[in-house]
Amino acid sequence: MRSEGGRFDPPTLRAAYAECERLTRAHYENFPVASWLVPARMRPHVAALYAFARTADDFADEGRRSAEERVRLLDDWQHRLHACVMERNVTIEGGRDPYDQVFLALGATIRARNLPVSLFDDLLSAFRQDITTHRYRSWDALLDYCRRSANPVGRLVLRIAGYDDPALDRSSDALCTALQLTNFWQDLDRDWQKGRLYVPVEDVEACRARMQDLDDRRLTEPWQRVLGGVTARTRELFGAGRHVCDGVSGRLRHELRLTWLGGMRILDRVERVDDDVFMFRPALGFLDVPPLLWRALLWSRA
Repeated sequence: MRSEGGRFDPPTLRAAYAECERLTRAHYENFPVASWLVPARMRPHVAALYAFARTADDFADEGRRSAEERVRLLDDWQHRLHACVMERNVTIEGGRDPYDQVFLALGATIRARNLPVSLFDDLLSAFRQDITTHRYRSWDALLDYCRRSANPVGRLVLRIAGYDDPALDRSSDALCTALQLTNFWQDLDRDWQKGRLYVPVEDVEACRARMQDLDDRRLTEPWQRVLGGVTARTRELFGAGRHVCDGVSGRLRHELRLTWLGGMRILDRVERVDDDVFMFRPALGFLDVPPLLWRALLWSRA
């Protein structure tokens, strides 16, 4: 319901943010999203951002839609994005359409926090790329994908928190790329089963690793060298990403430090020679919580 001034009234807007939070809780992630560590004033905005990105990512990846249908859904998602900023074509009919709720909340968040719409467009361009690109020849190509698929989220969270600092942006980019790459290495087998390989082909060829070994689910010595190389580069990015964990304040600082520590813990498991990513997926569990909290308490500035 709109008020006389044209804006949606507080109860309607609260319901829209509640729907975004429901969508957030419905998806499993390695790293916390809008967790209790995030300041309460940020949580609805982070949930709106996540609901937008998660749903678009599902359009590109999930289900049995054709490539053409996936592109059509993403095109419509982008149209609704730009419309919601101007409060056009956003209707709430008794809260029956969760997508309308997402864009009602997202539009309010973009206006309230002055978020660059170009960062949302970058995300959508990466999701479209997922539909057609299943190999990356070089690190430059892979990092360009991460620039659009992961880095915008970090920058948007910083803007939601009130930070607009080039140095923090650069460090956030490094952390987000490191987290994205870690997810690729832990999901090497899953992605290959879907016909995707995020390890740069140049690295595979340099180590003389065979694609057939991936079909056979064998972590051969050449593939161990490949993974050793990509995880080493990922570790360097984590190093560059420490600054943003110290450059913010309050509860967000603890959230980012735990995210950093969680990502590094998964990377450690991928790096172990005796751990075979084809036998199990390195991930975090409840037993990881105490050591992560302890390391967060002992955190020292880089």
